Amino acid sequence: MVVHTAVPLTAETSAAPERVWYASYGSNMHMDRLTAYIAGGTPAGSTRTYPGCRDHRAPERSIAVELEGCLYFATESPVWTGGRGFYDPTAAGRMRGRAHLVTLSQMSDIAAQEMYKEPGTDADLTRVLREGRDELGSGRYETLICPGTIEGIPVLTFTAPWALQDVELLAPSAAYLRYLAGGLLESGPWEEQDIAAYLSACPGAAGRWTSTQVLELLRADISQ
Repeated sequence: MVVHTAVPLTAETSAAPERVWYASYGSNMHMDRLTAYIAGGTPAGSTRTYPGCRDHRAPERSIAVELEGCLYFATESPVWTGGRGFYDPTAAGRMRGRAHLVTLSQMSDIAAQEMYKEPGTDADLTRVLREGRDELGSGRYETLICPGTIEGIPVLTFTAPWALQDVELLAPSAAYLRYLAGGLLESGPWEEQDIAAYLSACPGAAGRWTSTQVLELLRADISQ
């Protein structure tokens, strides 16, 4: 399976798109969890019920992606405990994820739910498509990032407004790491040992989790 990379934004990208690639790098790499954001519901392991998108259709496609930047773990998750996953597009490295081809309204509603807002309004992408970044608020996932395009379609994700060096790192929990490892495996192109090495090297996990430990978590998940 091919791993896709984004190409830089151009002036033509500023036009409002009908479809976008929503690049997930955390728990939404799993289709079952993403379905709760789209169709509504309470995903396994969560106490939060999502209202869902206006458009309940499944993504048109889902592809494996690598984006310039870094996955790191910081701030404690009330659901998973341990550090949350964030994306710093300015940090050195390459972040792995899964991009889902969705409509603009679906992306807007997914983002709203991540920001603990009521879905129902299309986001204004003018600035993020022009500059690659738009801070919609100060919350943990209220900064929109557009690292480029794939097949001429904008790639969008969201993260925190701060940079990697500006926040105290916090190691992720075993449950969260297992879920992320399973999401990367579900994405297709990466082998188990490669996934374990990647996650154990991410800031926040590095020095707290070894590749062997992450591999054990992943294989325990598969055997269940």
